[in-house]
Amino acid sequence: MTRPLRILHISTRLILGGSQENTILSCIGAAERGHRVGLAYGPIYGPEGSLLQRALGDGRIETFEVPCLVRRIAPIKDFRAYSQMRRLMRRWRPDVVHTHSSKAGILGRVAAWAEGVPVVVHTIHGLPFHRWQPALLNAVYVLSEKWAARRCHAIVSVADAMTQQALARGVGEPSQYRTIRSGMEVEPFLETASLRASARARLGFGERDVVAVTLARLAKLKGHDDLLDALEGQLRSGPLRMLWVGNGWWTKRLKARVAKMGLEGRVTFAGLVQPAEVPAYLAASDLCIHPSYREGLPRAVVQSMLCGKPVVAYDIDGTREVVVDGVTGRLLKIDDRESLESAVRGLVMDPAARERMGAAARESVRTAFDWRVMCDQLERLYAEVLARSGG
Repeated sequence: MTRPLRILHISTRLILGGSQENTILSCIGAAERGHRVGLAYGPIYGPEGSLLQRALGDGRIETFEVPCLVRRIAPIKDFRAYSQMRRLMRRWRPDVVHTHSSKAGILGRVAAWAEGVPVVVHTIHGLPFHRWQPALLNAVYVLSEKWAARRCHAIVSVADAMTQQALARGVGEPSQYRTIRSGMEVEPFLETASLRASARARLGFGERDVVAVTLARLAKLKGHDDLLDALEGQLRSGPLRMLWVGNGWWTKRLKARVAKMGLEGRVTFAGLVQPAEVPAYLAASDLCIHPSYREGLPRAVVQSMLCGKPVVAYDIDGTREVVVDGVTGRLLKIDDRESLESAVRGLVMDPAARERMGAAARESVRTAFDWRVMCDQLERLYAEVLARSGG
């Protein structure tokens, strides 16, 4: 890059989540490379926690709350959020606007295009349209994404699957897309051996317990009910214990279901865990189970693999781009509880297989998902767009 840029990232909500972690690391990486960086976001609320303090950091990232930027479809607030973002761009004068998540992505791109921002980029962390929601809502999202795609220069996908699914619905042109893996701070996950004993003791796990971790919001389509349906027998009579890391709108219901099943001593609810603490929780585990029904490219899976844990997951979206069935874990047909039970049982009863798959998993992801690689790729993308436009 020949000159420092003014780069404005926009995300709908700075909750604890993969998209948000990606966004903040993108901001930090750009600031370290000498660019002036801003981060705009909507109001933070709910049980999923906040990453605002991480964004504030040492003051290198300028933060702006957009009061009317909300997740749900709300036409009046959406128009106000669009207007608020245009005013921010007019005042801050970015060279690059980089949007994340669906609502911020649609409104932010349209606002940046209207303001003549030289580089407008959007990252797809997960598509807003999918088969698990009503057809009418999907149609609204598809039309909105098509409209927004015509108002940006480049679209970054965290997984090839996101590009394929978007193009299949007519969103954007192939030339707009670039796959850039969602970067993370890999070192803390590669160095967790010393954390294992203390983490297991703190969480109440015994030497013979085989701990399966699930790192996800306790919410719809994350598959927690599938785990209870499929693994009840193993939880009652075997060494299997489950560790659920995360919080969400379904926490109360899931806790009530676990209690009703009499499994309170076999399922540990860790609750909301800050990103810096996640490596210790993964260190306490022996395998990861990720039965999510939809994903972009799940950071929880990659982080578990970095810790040397085999992964059992549904064969969907970007998950299949990191988990190799029989090599780094097991990929299963979605909603197949019988196969889920069998795959978990196989790994619980075979520590040698867990060790072998876990080692292969670590080696397969330790370089590709380094956040510094992601930031280098983003900077090159910005430069390419600027060069095409003569900026």
